[in-house]
Amino acid sequence: MTDRYAEIDEVIAYIHNNIYEPLPLSTLANYIGYSPYHFSRIFKDRIGLPPLYYVSSLRLEKAKDLLLHTHLSIRDIAMEIGQQSLGTFTTRFTERVGVTPSQFRNSKEEADEHLSSLQKLNSWRDSIPVENPNLTVEGTIEAMAPFQGVILIGLFAKPIPEGLPLYGTLLPSVGSFRFGDVSPGTYYLMATSVPWGMQAVDFLLPKSTTLRTRSKEPIIVTPNAKTPHLHVTLHVPRLDDPPILISLPLLMNHFLKRVAPMIR
Repeated sequence: MTDRYAEIDEVIAYIHNNIYEPLPLSTLANYIGYSPYHFSRIFKDRIGLPPLYYVSSLRLEKAKDLLLHTHLSIRDIAMEIGQQSLGTFTTRFTERVGVTPSQFRNSKEEADEHLSSLQKLNSWRDSIPVENPNLTVEGTIEAMAPFQGVILIGLFAKPIPEGLPLYGTLLPSVGSFRFGDVSPGTYYLMATSVPWGMQAVDFLLPKSTTLRTRSKEPIIVTPNAKTPHLHVTLHVPRLDDPPILISLPLLMNHFLKRVAPMIR
């Protein structure tokens, strides 16, 4: 329920408005009059992430924004989001976005090319035979609002779309999806849409322009029991959605390389 722990929305708004300021756990907890322990527990229950991890995620999103919309040096951007070490900033950015800060800054043209290539695809075959049905994650994806474009969907290790998905694919429309031969473990489903014709800068920094969905509850895959069929709906961004950190053009490029041999 979106109104569960509704007071967390106040904290999220406070974080957004003060993202360049120090935000220790005690400050966030005090903002709504909770102890740090109680605040951390209900924040993670509502958002799926610890408070300070959520803050660091928003700061990386701000770094992406500054890379695309300013001429600040990468060192200055690191300082702007409170990261004193350029090396540490570059490492964290690369791990969670999938490309280095400089690669991300210079990826607009390539991003446009990837989306154009996807629109021209005449085959979206990206499947392999299923050997063990119990190691399959499948379901149906719908959208609250109609759109023409591509859906990027994947299974991640955490309830936030960062780093390359452990299993991922692209879909040409709403409908069914399937991940086969998934290793036993715990996963979180994430998906977002990119309409045809969207400007690269908008899906390099997906905010209000892309529909998205995520599973806050973990998906447990075991070799001894079939994973329940999933039904998810792409919706407009909500206040409690974590930022989409992974570079969407990177996922597009990986998919194009994977399907290219199948359509020759």
